[in-house]
Amino acid sequence: MSKSVQTLVLALAVTLLSLLAACSLPQVSAQQRTFLDLSLEFLGEYKLPKQKFKDTSVGGLSALAYDRKSDRFYALSDDQSVYAPARFYTLKLSLGNSGIQKVEVENVTFLKGQDGKTYPKNAIDPEGIALSPQRTVFISSEGVARNSIPPSIQEFDLQTGRLRQKFSIPQRYIPDATGDLQQRGVQDNLGFEALTLNPTGSTPASGEPIRLFTATESALVQDRDPIQLDDRGNPKPLIIKSRLLHYLISDRSPIILSEHLYQLSPPPVGAQYHGLVELLAIDQGGHFLSVERSFGLFGVNIRIFQIATGAATDTSRIASLKGELRAVEPVKKKLLLDLKELGISLDNLEGMAKGPTLPDGSQSLVLVSDDNFSDRQITQFLLFRLKSGR
Repeated sequence: MSKSVQTLVLALAVTLLSLLAACSLPQVSAQQRTFLDLSLEFLGEYKLPKQKFKDTSVGGLSALAYDRKSDRFYALSDDQSVYAPARFYTLKLSLGNSGIQKVEVENVTFLKGQDGKTYPKNAIDPEGIALSPQRTVFISSEGVARNSIPPSIQEFDLQTGRLRQKFSIPQRYIPDATGDLQQRGVQDNLGFEALTLNPTGSTPASGEPIRLFTATESALVQDRDPIQLDDRGNPKPLIIKSRLLHYLISDRSPIILSEHLYQLSPPPVGAQYHGLVELLAIDQGGHFLSVERSFGLFGVNIRIFQIATGAATDTSRIASLKGELRAVEPVKKKLLLDLKELGISLDNLEGMAKGPTLPDGSQSLVLVSDDNFSDRQITQFLLFRLKSGR
């Protein structure tokens, strides 16, 4: 082969390699493969005036569920039947591209036991709500040991509020004592705060049954790591290890499919309380939004994360999550938005739900705060546009 031909062949080869390189697939990081391409755009705030409705104090709103058929929200009050019987409200939100124009309270539904009577004082601590396609609501009770309220998940009729069924709760979640004697179970008032359903589940016979997810606000007593001090004698930040439960709703009793470790991010400086307060399933692939809430010396801090459970270890057979867990893969997390960036005063935001489609065709996301029935706090609604790049 002559030198001129060799030169031509070499040039063609270089050109071909260049073309192949230009047409190659873009490099995708592990994080891009794990998480959806999501972002949040803040649209506005609405403060619900203090008010009474049918002899109840409208407050303590700790969870939201949206009913697309009726275009209504259901807001759960975490009243332990102290100010009025345990209940949830039906709300009409008028939304626009520029925020929330109005929030109207249209109805109240009282929760009732199997006897058809409302719950007496300190019998239930409602914290999470999720609407099912069967026109029922699942409600989680956080668990308050000092008031003898166990952690629970129950299903109620949407219209009457009457109890339909109770979930079986693993023994490891049930407190074995109170105070310093407790060795097992949810910590006082730090149980099942978060609750959500898979977005498209309908019935067991439909091919995509209902799946319910809940999580503890903080670590179980047997999962708490001991406090360690640094060189200056100050407590080191602890990694709070919550447990996330995955139930399958079948024709029979609900069954637990799996459990995963959810590690909270370190709390802000000065935080006295720090916990996981809400979950929202956003697809069938194990992707959720989560809300971590802190408050203390410098006020309230709220962070929204995207989480993925696909590669997480099943922890249902692990008695304790104390110490370093090298063999346990936790739920993966990615910060979506730190609400301190909004530049507004934040209240005790605990509830979150996807809402209706906004006028421009985008998906709305609504957060609500629990005012603890305090004159010093407000019921705050925040509206976001949930944007997806995929």
